[in-house]
This record gives sequence, structure tokens and C-alpha cells, in this order.
Amino acid sequence: MKRFPMIETAIGLAVGVMVYLGVKGYNVMPVFFMAGLMIMLTQTTQLRNMGGKKVAAVSSSTVPGIKFEDIGGQTAAKKELLEAIDFITNREQIKKMGIRPLKGILLTGPPGTGKTLLAKAAAHHTGSVFLAAAGSDFVEMYAGVGAQRVRDLFRKARETARREKKNSAMIFIDEIDVLGVKRGSHASHMEYDQTLNALLVELDGVVVDDEVQVLIMGATNRADMLDPALLRPGRFDRVVNVDLPDKEGRLAILALHTKGKPLAAGVSLEDLARQTFGFSGAHLEALSNEAAILALRDGAEQIAMHHMVEAVDKVILGEKLDRKPMPEEKRRVAIHEAGHALVGEWTEAGSVSTVTITPRGRAMGYVRTNPSDDRYLYTRPLLEAQIAVALAGFAAEELVLGDGSTGASSDFAKANEMARRIVQAGMSELGIVDPEHGNKTRESEVVATIIRQQMAKVRWFLEQRREVAVQVADVLTAHEVISGDDLRVMLAAAPALPAMPAAATETEAA
Repeated sequence: MKRFPMIETAIGLAVGVMVYLGVKGYNVMPVFFMAGLMIMLTQTTQLRNMGGKKVAAVSSSTVPGIKFEDIGGQTAAKKELLEAIDFITNREQIKKMGIRPLKGILLTGPPGTGKTLLAKAAAHHTGSVFLAAAGSDFVEMYAGVGAQRVRDLFRKARETARREKKNSAMIFIDEIDVLGVKRGSHASHMEYDQTLNALLVELDGVVVDDEVQVLIMGATNRADMLDPALLRPGRFDRVVNVDLPDKEGRLAILALHTKGKPLAAGVSLEDLARQTFGFSGAHLEALSNEAAILALRDGAEQIAMHHMVEAVDKVILGEKLDRKPMPEEKRRVAIHEAGHALVGEWTEAGSVSTVTITPRGRAMGYVRTNPSDDRYLYTRPLLEAQIAVALAGFAAEELVLGDGSTGASSDFAKANEMARRIVQAGMSELGIVDPEHGNKTRESEVVATIIRQQMAKVRWFLEQRREVAVQVADVLTAHEVISGDDLRVMLAAAPALPAMPAAATETEAA
């Protein structure tokens, strides 16, 4: 005969008695309520005791194999990080000089720029054990669980370092803004504040005489959300900006990610680096991978330049769609994109790379440009040129087809944004404006004037190049794509532009 444990027998008898009393008419709800409360308290205690296990499950205690040489670009970030972790490699000299060790380093920057890779490379450079967790791993609905996990994480870092005979450990917390958000942001959930307080206490407890030197590294793209107490000196002492790579950085990243891939002779990584302004390291890795996939799909033994170019479009806009527009819609899109391309070449010669009407993502067509160099500051003429390019698609539709369409809605939004930047940067006739307390009505009038002036210039130019616009649209309708070089050949064959009459913009502005 099978014997049941006494506790299970007692629970069974208690339930039976409560059911019997309920049938007899007694109110047993208070008893059930107290029993449920006791069970909840018991589970909460168990979760607190298990607080460190979740962090341990997502952590890695081995020294990473990633080196700084394996990370392309980010020269400034790597240099600053190497200087910051020097106290670990030169520990005795730092102690002799009486220098307080850095306790925390914050890596901040856009997603995909390599913050996690830099943290792993720092651990490898110093020979430190590496434990990783995410900010969300510390937050639970039960009070005190997150704080216990923070304490257990620091304890585990020291124990792991001793077990592996290391004198340093690095704790990396990704998306630290979840854990380190400003106290008081969650008025109804004090668990966030208790967890942050535990992290602050652990940071204050790190001293140079520790047997194991612990360095905490955090990563976020929302540094503005962090509590000021976390960023004060003595806690997160250094903030390392990990920005989007410049052209030289993109070239180095592309060289790393294409290493070992069979590239054809015509592939120019320098051209690709120039075409990918605004790409992060993750984007560039995806580009090289997508290009290899496209080459495999074509049955090619090598990755050609056209695979790379198509991969750029795919990373930016997504996969080609099976959507087939009606013939009249296809013609309108071709006219629209021809307008963008012609005005793009007019405002910056040699900038257009590809014009296509192949649907991708939400775009029915697009013009991809190759800026001559990375640009971080814009003058009024440069912003006006962007406004002109944005308005050119609608203007071309009106000129050739007699009316516009809803396809220009996003173009108008971009034109308004650029015009408003001119006003807010103090480059309009209003001078310096107060973004919060300025005259919004007057600012809107100036924005509208700027757009009308640029529309007048675009209409004048397209009237002079109407035949070329139709010619480009014919090629797009037939083949769906035209290269920037072929576009420039068509423009070179056109008659020279006459001088723009001064009255053109004045009439529109009035």
C-alpha cells in the first residue's frame, strides 16, 4: 500500500473539512483567504532565495575570445576604453600612486554600434572573467528580488574570479536604462528603486584593495533616462560614446565582415563605404551576409558588386515585393522618381547612384544617392537642396501628367521638416527663435515661404529638362532601374541650362 507524506495528508484532510463545513452553511471564505495569503508569502520567500539564479543562468563566466582588433571602426571609443581599463592591467602601479580605480564605465550610442563587443574585448584585453546580464533580468513584481540578484551577481563575479585564479572580473549589464532609470519614474513600483539602490551600494563597495577588482560596464542608447546618482563620479566614472562609424570606420568594418568571402574583382569596398552613410556595424554585417545570400541564390561562385548594391537596398528598404502596380501607376511612379533623380543631380552633381521603381517595403520606387563625403553640419543652401529634391517628384507628376498623387505625402513631410530646421537653427529671416515660446504662426509662414521658393525653382528646372524626365521615365517603365551613370549620360546630351530668372521664386513666394 502506497504511503502519502504527512503534509499532503494534512492538506487533504483540511480541504475535506472546509468543504464539509461549507456544505453545512458555515462561512469558510476567510479561511481560504488566509490560506492563499500564506501560500503567496511562501512563494515570495522562495523567489527571493532564488534571486541570483536567474542572473547566473544568463551569465557567462569565461574570458571572451573577442579582441579589439576584431572590431572594425570605433577608433575613438576603443582608445578611450583602453585608457579606462588601464588600471586593471597596471594594478600595482595604480595602487602605488594612490589612484582610485574606476568602478563603472557606461557605453552609450545607437543600437548595433558594437557596445557589447567592446565590453567583451575589454574583458579579453585585461584577462578578466566576464559576466553578462540584461537590465530586465533584475526587475520582478516581488519586492526585494531584483536587489538580491544584484548582490548575488557581484558575489558570483568575485567567486568565479577566485575559482579561475583571476584577479579581476567584469560585469556587463545590457540595456542598463531598465535597471538604472531615474528613481520615482515608477511611482507604483518601488522594486525598481530598491534594485537601483542595491546597485549603487555595490558600486560604492568596490575598493582598490579588493582581492578581486570588479568593474561594471553598462550599455544603453537612452543615457538621458539614467538616474543622476548612477552617473556621478565614483560610480560610473566614464561615459564612452559609441557612435555610428564614419566612412573610414565603415570601410574597416566591411573589410572585416567580407574577409573569407569570395569577392569578385569589381567589388569596391570604398564605394560601398561611401554609399552606406548612417549604417551601424550591425547593418554592415547584414549587408555582407545578404550579398552572399544573393550570390548563392544566383548560382554565382563569387559575390559581385551588383549583389552588394542590391544588398544595400535590401537592408535599407527590405525585400522586393510581388506587388504589381497598374500600368498607369507604374508610369506615374517612374515620372515621380525621374523628378527626384534629375533634381538630385542638379543640386549635387554625381550624387545619384541608382533609380528604381521596384517596390520594396512601403516604397514603390526610390532614388539612392552617394554623398561625396559624410556630412554632419548643414548650411541653409544644403537644406534647401534637400527640400528641392523632396518636392521634385510631385512637381514632375504635375508637369508631365497634369496632376500629383498621394505618393508625395512623405516627401512633403520631409520638406517641411527641413524647412523647419532652417527656422529653428536661426538661418531664416526670423533670426534666432525660441522653440518653446516663439511665434508659431510666424514660423509656419516662413516655413511655407521657403517651400514655395524651392518649389518654384524645381518647376523651372524640370520645365527645362522635361524631355530628359520623360526619357528617364521610359527606361524605368521598361526596365524598372537605371544607373546614375546612364542618367548622367542623358543629362550631358541635353542643351545647356539658361540662367534662372529671378522673378521665378519671387512670384511663387508672393
